Amino acid sequence: MSATRHSFFFSFAEKYTVLLLGIVATMVLSRLLTPAEVGVYSLGAVLVALAQVVRDFGVGQYLIQEKQLDAVKLRAALATSLLVAWLLAGLVLLASAPLAQFYGEPRLTLVLRLLAINFLLIPFSALTLPMLRRQLRFRAIYAINAANSVVNFLVAVLLALQGYSYMSMVWAALAGSCASLAVSLLVRPAELPWLPGRRGMGAIARFGAYATAGGLVDEAGVAAPDLIIGKLIGIDSLALFGKAQSVLNIFNQAITSAISPVVFPLFAARAREGSGQGGAELVYLRTISYMTALAWPFFLFLSCMALPLVKVLYGAQWLGCVPLIRVMCLSSAVYSMFSMARYLFVATGQLHAQVRLDACAGAIKVALLLAAAPFGLVAVAWAVVLGNVLRSWLNYGCLRRLSALDWRILARALRKSLLLCGVSGVVPVAALLWLPPDTPALLALAGTALATLLCWLAGLFLVKHELAGEFLLLQRKLAGRWPAVKWTKG
Repeated sequence: MSATRHSFFFSFAEKYTVLLLGIVATMVLSRLLTPAEVGVYSLGAVLVALAQVVRDFGVGQYLIQEKQLDAVKLRAALATSLLVAWLLAGLVLLASAPLAQFYGEPRLTLVLRLLAINFLLIPFSALTLPMLRRQLRFRAIYAINAANSVVNFLVAVLLALQGYSYMSMVWAALAGSCASLAVSLLVRPAELPWLPGRRGMGAIARFGAYATAGGLVDEAGVAAPDLIIGKLIGIDSLALFGKAQSVLNIFNQAITSAISPVVFPLFAARAREGSGQGGAELVYLRTISYMTALAWPFFLFLSCMALPLVKVLYGAQWLGCVPLIRVMCLSSAVYSMFSMARYLFVATGQLHAQVRLDACAGAIKVALLLAAAPFGLVAVAWAVVLGNVLRSWLNYGCLRRLSALDWRILARALRKSLLLCGVSGVVPVAALLWLPPDTPALLALAGTALATLLCWLAGLFLVKHELAGEFLLLQRKLAGRWPAVKWTKG
């Protein structure tokens, strides 16, 4: 268990470093670039993100969940990564002009062509990150991703100050990829091969076909609002929606993305060790108890304090995203109960079920978004909420059918998190209702955040949440590491 906590520590450290740099960069760039300029890059990044899912082709998941890895399998994995990534680079280059014409945005052509260079670089480090995650070497992962974020931040801000407009973010993305590649070559596991091999590619292709199908459908559901808004409403609206999503993604960057790289190999390790699904399910229940204890108070606070937060982070030109944030907080809070379910399904050999669930949920979400887009951004936000509620219901159905986790078991795991949300939510709700509108945004945000945090910490021990035990353990470790100084006479 101590090794797991060590992994969580470095995973959280990595995500918080990335998050902090991202917030600072966003605060600066939001004041240097207009919504139209940000929208061009956002659309290009969303389109490339769809190809990124195919680029991995399930190789990362294969390396983490495979029980026995040898040189043949590793060389086959490298060959698969190279083949798929370089084919996608050519595809993005060929599709750049038609996509720019489809969206009526000529600037998109150059954005896509430059971002396609990433596909040529990434395969050289494609095996490093999943192998490091399999080995729970999160200190090395921290170094790789921190290098990417620092270089991305510095290049984006410096070029934006020099007047490079939306291209500052494009060049920053490329520079960040080069930095992460350089660091990954320094920390790559010794057993990784330098040369690809054909033998064994068939097994990886069969696994990757299902993993990629599920990931592509899932990513398509994430990207669908941006793609539909960019086509049916406009680039400016796409930028506003993207800023709203960025605020909501603070939780994903700070918590979800820090937990998921650890819990997936942990689920898989329990399965490989013979604990079966039962062991993984116990970890899942504890994980969602922790997740909701953090997510529900966070999204309630975010919904209440969206206006001062946007003023502080982005400035007055982005206030149009405030109602979108308040609406979509509901969907994020609901889905936090099931955000780890996909890792449980894949780790316990239920990949086919996860692919079917992703396909069904993605199709429902796209249909809802297409129906809502003609009515404006707020209608799109409500479509996102309804789509995530339906997806959560589908996840629950799979959990009940495949893992015997019915609503009673889930309710017991989540009961204390709900009570904790009620205790800590008193402060932001009171601030929303009674705080004077002329209160400075930074003062309102900082004061409410501090009071909410104190109520949350008190609530942890008041409701006796399992997460309180982790705080007590941390306190004992710190006390043991830095013992109190004893004063003696003479």
